Amino acid sequence: MSDFAGKGVVAVLKTSPETVLEDIHRLMKLAGVEQALPKGITTGLKINISWQTWYPACSTTPWQLEGAIQTLRALGYDNLVGIHNDTVVVDTSVGETNNKHKWVTDAYNVPCEYLYQEQFEWVRYQPKTPFMVLDQVYPEGVYIPQVLMGKNIVHLPTVKTHVFTTITGAMKNAFGGLLHRNRHWTHSVIHQTLVDLLQIQQEIHPGIFALMDGTFAGDGPGPRAMRWHEKNILLASADQVAIDAVSARLQGFDPLSLDFIRLAHQKELGVGDPRQIKIVGYDIEQEEPWNFVQEDTFASRGQKAIYHGPLKPLEKILLQSPLVPWSFFASNFYHNVYWYPFVGRKRVEAALNTPWGQKFKSYGDGQVVLPGAEPKTIIQAAVGLTALAALAGTGLWWLSRRSKK
Repeated sequence: MSDFAGKGVVAVLKTSPETVLEDIHRLMKLAGVEQALPKGITTGLKINISWQTWYPACSTTPWQLEGAIQTLRALGYDNLVGIHNDTVVVDTSVGETNNKHKWVTDAYNVPCEYLYQEQFEWVRYQPKTPFMVLDQVYPEGVYIPQVLMGKNIVHLPTVKTHVFTTITGAMKNAFGGLLHRNRHWTHSVIHQTLVDLLQIQQEIHPGIFALMDGTFAGDGPGPRAMRWHEKNILLASADQVAIDAVSARLQGFDPLSLDFIRLAHQKELGVGDPRQIKIVGYDIEQEEPWNFVQEDTFASRGQKAIYHGPLKPLEKILLQSPLVPWSFFASNFYHNVYWYPFVGRKRVEAALNTPWGQKFKSYGDGQVVLPGAEPKTIIQAAVGLTALAALAGTGLWWLSRRSKK
């Protein structure tokens, strides 16, 4: 692939709650946003909601979204639209309110498109160069939302770890938007999938840019049940591979040890080798080591046993059949019934006492939703756990028969 504007360049700045909007403007200009995004066409802001509940470092921050809108409008990008995708474990309509995204988009009169609504047409996409895995995962065709084609896209991820990809960032932010509800079928080949999705983006978007928020950053079993850290850092780039590589390096991971970064670098979709990345703005060598750790949850351990472990032969039955809701229920139970009320809520309350927590609280009506274990989720989770127990019994029976052969 030929070079694109900003390839291998990542802008990094330290920031504060008092200066963050001005810092975002400076950062985006340092990263060459005007060279990366053509003017005169619609620019989509791909908002990340990894949890319908606000949790530090989990989802796009309101100041990140506001700063992007202010900067783009000041630079002459008048036609902006927020982009939301659906997910089987997150209610987007609740999430955009609890994370204060809706307050920002309403305040700036930025309309939003919700890719789960039926009026959006999903069209079969034929790549210009062969896919690594998507055509094998979806032999009947790879379908993407037509509404994204021809738009600039600005990704708004945060700096955090992830149970399946070690870290998540700009490349992973396309996952929900480009693929529909059966995207979980790709989890066993998630690294190659992210490379295929970046290829699609470079074919359908006139311009691609990412603004990454590390004011709060998260390590542990991301993207939800994390430990938050105040890091006061912002990143921006037109190179989705390079910005993820710099984020990985800040967190303490070797970028080229992460398959999705290494494979994208090898396919020349961006620059993943830190030795070839030009960092402008803040010298990240000044940072004390973050030493982040990627960890698993109960639910992710079960999924990995299916994707890569002893339950691999049952993958299609467990994850591509009417039985699949068990995994969604297990995730909901763990995060919404157990983890948040008993662990996460205390961490959120502590975060609200920090300068960034107070900044978050200041948006909208000044309130922060701290949910308990909702009865609806408990009932759904109970059904899911019952199904999980039945499936576990089936799996043990299958394994015992196999061992006797």
